[in-house]
Amino acid sequence: MDSAKNKLYYGDNLDILKRYIPDESVDLVYLDPPFNSNANYNVLFKEASGEASQAQFHAFTDTWEWTREVDDTYRSFVDTCPNASVVELVEALKKFLKTSPMMAYLAMMAARLVELHRVLKPTGSLYLHCDPTASHYLRLVLDSIFGADNFRNEIVWKRRVGMSSAVHESNRFGTCTDIILFYARTEETPFNPQYNLNDPDYQRYIEERFTYVDEKGRRFQPTSLVNPAYRPNLIYEYKGYKPPPNGWMITKDKMQQWDKEGRIYFPKEKTGRLRRKSFADELKGMPVQNLWTDIPELNSQSAERLGYPTQKPVALMERIIEASCPKDGIVLDPFCGCGTTVHAAQKLGRQWIGIDVTYLAINLIKRRLRDAFGDDAQFEEMGQPTDFESAKRLAEMDKFQFQHWALSLVGARPLREGDGKGADRGVDGLLYFYESKDDRANIIVQVKGGGVKRDDIATLLGDVNNQKAAGGVLITLEKASKPMVKEAIEAGKYKTKHFGEHHKIQILTVEGLLAGKERLDAPTQANPFAKAEREGKAEKQAEML
Repeated sequence: MDSAKNKLYYGDNLDILKRYIPDESVDLVYLDPPFNSNANYNVLFKEASGEASQAQFHAFTDTWEWTREVDDTYRSFVDTCPNASVVELVEALKKFLKTSPMMAYLAMMAARLVELHRVLKPTGSLYLHCDPTASHYLRLVLDSIFGADNFRNEIVWKRRVGMSSAVHESNRFGTCTDIILFYARTEETPFNPQYNLNDPDYQRYIEERFTYVDEKGRRFQPTSLVNPAYRPNLIYEYKGYKPPPNGWMITKDKMQQWDKEGRIYFPKEKTGRLRRKSFADELKGMPVQNLWTDIPELNSQSAERLGYPTQKPVALMERIIEASCPKDGIVLDPFCGCGTTVHAAQKLGRQWIGIDVTYLAINLIKRRLRDAFGDDAQFEEMGQPTDFESAKRLAEMDKFQFQHWALSLVGARPLREGDGKGADRGVDGLLYFYESKDDRANIIVQVKGGGVKRDDIATLLGDVNNQKAAGGVLITLEKASKPMVKEAIEAGKYKTKHFGEHHKIQILTVEGLLAGKERLDAPTQANPFAKAEREGKAEKQAEML
């Protein structure tokens, strides 16, 4: 795998797709977009003990409304989309749904699905993960884009065990499934059937049918070697065993070869019939159907769980990738979230492209890949500031995303007012270290994308003292004045039991951090994010290299 080709984009996926992803360049698209569920989703962080933290951070709101941006997207789409069929459908849906939240959602999704169809190779596949909220509308849109003949499956994934409250406290049956809509780009699209060795029905079949065990301990069942049609050239005696009237299914040379390989079953009596040993360990398993009940969701105790609200299991993505992406293929996820798709692609040796519109997600993905794959996870970052001017543009365009990006420069966890215990106004991020197992010290971080003044140092010092933090860090886009630097120095240092002394108040500039000229002066940090488990060099990946 040429890891240099892997790309992680920050930005609106519609813009990224149009600007950077060429026609017919991708083998597999998987997308798990917002479901229009009218819910808020938070990222859950972890403490050093591994338990969920009280601190949470708002990841995204899955609530849609007909805004000016949506209206502009809709009008541009119907005016410029070359696919007349999907335009006609979307206009018809608009007449029916008006400017409802559902229509806002479908307008945004239709524009993106057309672009995803464009970037797929003729042999490519698309899997869209959704729930019953909008799946019926999305399938209409996909039919109009891909053609109904290229619909392959509606996969039902049983993601959780139903809770009793769904029966006792609700007016409907509980929902424990998601839907994955599978479309092929053309009739040329290949498919690799998947199998499950651990399926209970398959295990029962093996136990009931493969009742013989050879001298090596391999389970087998004797199967017929009788030819269904009369073949006089295959009528021969072998080791005293008479041939069947129609002859054997194989030549004498083949019989000798299988005998040498231990694949012939010899009855004790010569009057018995020779049979072939069909070994259980040579079967692939139960063919996977469109009902997936064997991949559970990630519960709160799962080692794989990173705290991202809509995180999917790696096993789910591995199945999709192995079914529909060649070993030298490219996987694209335009709604990356916490990066399960790119994680699975990296693990299986595929190239990948990930896109997300929040720095929170981008930073989670970068940490996840580094934790799981170390230096093997090489990729190019696109859309993120790499110099002062691009950082300044981000601050002007989106103060919130600039704040997230700036916090990532020092590895800080984002905080907002009301998130976690003791969070005050102006505290944007958190770093912490442990003097002992139960003795955690905080370092609070503030980010300034506009003008800074001497009073900002006094404010930060006040926040540090009020929250009993060890120290504070100010990350600023503009350079600090001499009075600011002087006041930060006069704040003194804090002493630690095991990590020496460090400046109580530190000023870091975005330009200095990007250039590597400035560094955080702080003890070794505990990771405020959940850590992904290290991946070994998978056998499948080794075979591809």
